[in-house]
Amino acid sequence: MPAAGKSHTAAIDRGIERLAASTLATDLSFLLARANALALAAANAALATHGLRARSYSVLALATDVRPTQRELAEFLRLDPSQVVVLVDELEKRDLVQRRPDPGDRRANVVVATDAGRALFAKAQRSARTVEASLRAAVDPEDRVKLAELMHRLAFPAEP
Repeated sequence: MPAAGKSHTAAIDRGIERLAASTLATDLSFLLARANALALAAANAALATHGLRARSYSVLALATDVRPTQRELAEFLRLDPSQVVVLVDELEKRDLVQRRPDPGDRRANVVVATDAGRALFAKAQRSARTVEASLRAAVDPEDRVKLAELMHRLAFPAEP
């Protein structure tokens, strides 16, 4: 890297260190958002080799595992239903998923992974797990378990 590039990177790193000492850096919502942004950037970079992004990977994972309705996908992934339609349309065009009538409710469709979708998911999952492992390397194994438990509680709060 040229000297000018190194000094620019060093200046950015110093700025990040300075900002990391700010009051904002103690705000849980900010910390969750920043960790999410870092994780999404790393995941999207790894998943790009499979023609996926975090959202399309998530839809494919759920279609492989539990055959959700589009409404369930929207609620679970916290997306607008129109975003789910676009994601499913894109995966369907690539023959990775199919919409099928929900046996329990003929008015709804379930999203089901095709053989090609399951095969791609298996490859993409390996990439996603590699990224996840690198992201959590800074946290010791005991704390990883506790972090996962706490994140699960935040992501899926008990009904009042």
